[in-house]
Amino acid sequence: MAITRRKFLGWMGAAGVGVTVGKTAQAASNKHFTGHPDSMGVLHDIARCVGCRSCEAACNTVNQLPPPEASFKDLTVLDRKRRTTPPEYTVVNRYDATSAGSKQIYRKNQCNHCLEPACASACFVKAFTKSAEGAVIYDETVCVGCRYCMVACPFEIPTYEYDKALTPRVTKCTMCHPLVQEGKLPGCVEACPTEALSFGKRDDLLKIARERIRKDPDNYIDHIYGEQEMGGTSWLYISNVPFKELGMREDLGITPAPALTAGALGAVPIVVGLWPVLLTGIYAISQRKDKVAEEEQALAVAAAQQATQEKAAAELKKTLEMKEKEKETAINMAVKKALDEAAKAQEEAAQAEEAAQAQEAAAPAGEAAPEAQDDKDQKQTEEDS
Repeated sequence: MAITRRKFLGWMGAAGVGVTVGKTAQAASNKHFTGHPDSMGVLHDIARCVGCRSCEAACNTVNQLPPPEASFKDLTVLDRKRRTTPPEYTVVNRYDATSAGSKQIYRKNQCNHCLEPACASACFVKAFTKSAEGAVIYDETVCVGCRYCMVACPFEIPTYEYDKALTPRVTKCTMCHPLVQEGKLPGCVEACPTEALSFGKRDDLLKIARERIRKDPDNYIDHIYGEQEMGGTSWLYISNVPFKELGMREDLGITPAPALTAGALGAVPIVVGLWPVLLTGIYAISQRKDKVAEEEQALAVAAAQQATQEKAAAELKKTLEMKEKEKETAINMAVKKALDEAAKAQEEAAQAEEAAQAQEAAAPAGEAAPEAQDDKDQKQTEEDS
């Protein structure tokens, strides 16, 4: 893969910062962060979800993602368990909850936008950041493609564009961060026909969730998933069946991800210190490969041009020879036609002459010619007068 000068310098800059502020990076992994004041979030009331996939369709439209193979109205996809993919930031799955008499329950799955994101704590180039609005956002311009974020995420959400060899990205739900900044609702929330999704300040959503559980304790499990899991998330859930029956982990505890990854990330500054040397070597190799590739391309172009010229000359020669042959054939045909017509005319003249001679020979010997008979008749007339 060719590396542009801008990308190389960007990597060098990121690596250099890691070397110079290594201690700060290590300390950051131990920092306890409880979220921005008044940050926003989404409450997913699983008891209200009907599995219509309207949220999937809205997400696809808002984020301008590739169209799916099957229509969003095709509910047969619910026959299998799905996870998020590069072109699918969110998916709805169906579960047969045994505690509800194998009743079919639906759950929307996407990035939970942790208050202290594991993806951000594992990323040594800070490609992931927790925004003040609540979304965990991704900066592809600094990402080096290490995919530590995918390993670190306890919810197995980030995915990678393996099919894009030159410009791969890590992809996940953005909580429609650009729309939220404009004061609008996330696409999925706006599209939900049953109000299974509610958007607002996280603190207000927690109050709404508690009130629903208090008013209908027989219909809800007395737990708000995401309130404390992994230090808390901006995406909250309430459910009418145990969360484990919906494929949701209940073993995460309340310890934030940075506290769990602090030991491992302590080695990151050392590793990052090797990046300038490593990237310099990669850049040199890439430059050499680019030069060789350019030379090979130039030779290939020259060979192709020569082959094209030779082919064109051969085709021109063949065309000229064909035209010359056609010309010669036309001349021969014209000469033959003229000779045939002359022979035919000569034959017709001979036949006419033979016919005349035959007619003359067939007349009686004593019979005068028509002109002589006329003269004789005229003379007799005069004498009679």
